[in-house]
Amino acid sequence: MPQPPVASVVFTTYNQPDWLEKVLIGFGAQDQHDFEVLVADDGSGEDTRARVEALRAQLPVPVRHLWQADDGFRKCEAMNMAIGASASDYLIFTDGDCIPRADFVSTHLRLRQPGRFLSGGYHKLPMDTSRAITAEDIRAQRCFDARWLRAQGLRKSHRDLKLTAGPLTSRVLDLLSPARASWNGHNASGWKHDMLAINGFDERMRYGGQDREFGERLENAGIRGKRIRYRAVVVHLDHKRGYATAESIAFNRALRADTRSSGRSWTEFGIEKAATPL
Repeated sequence: MPQPPVASVVFTTYNQPDWLEKVLIGFGAQDQHDFEVLVADDGSGEDTRARVEALRAQLPVPVRHLWQADDGFRKCEAMNMAIGASASDYLIFTDGDCIPRADFVSTHLRLRQPGRFLSGGYHKLPMDTSRAITAEDIRAQRCFDARWLRAQGLRKSHRDLKLTAGPLTSRVLDLLSPARASWNGHNASGWKHDMLAINGFDERMRYGGQDREFGERLENAGIRGKRIRYRAVVVHLDHKRGYATAESIAFNRALRADTRSSGRSWTEFGIEKAATPL
């Protein structure tokens, strides 16, 4: 019998095949290949399916394309679909617009701990820089070189430390960082049994904050976050945010406030659905 993958990498996508291709190439360039990739597709068109099929044969890791029909913003449903379909007991989450550095998966696996989830960050790129990155730049890891990125239009920033810090410095920075160890969907990981114990993502959540609410319920269940912002590195490709509205943000804030005040860890609107009364 084949061995199950040591990790399942999960990310969502929606009609961004060019960005998706760069992300998949990034996972093909990892320093270990004993994991699977689950593309949780929230209703993309034929271009995305064709792109995944074309890339699948070129990559050293298995890629599974999980598609659901386009019925508005349903990212939480897509992520719950992927949690249920995952073949590993450890899940690493990112986004379909985040290119992982070659040690991204191995860093998450090296730092995982029982009773904890890992909280990473990203290095955001402007649109011109995002477009300039080629497949060869990803394979050669040039897109994680701060000087190279600046030559492609990235402004110099203190955030460049995420790219320039060595192993010891990045560990110290994670220990000293004032940033809260929240569940950040672009760069986070945890144990599948912990995610099932809180019933996954709350599918009532709209655009903005759905990842944080998930992490807050993990914390309510006793699973604490651990910062790895400077050790697990991704660069974030620019894109529009068409689903963000004042109404959706207000709704999500209210739901998150209820999660925090009630201390609840389980959602009735997650992977396991309540039976409909007769």
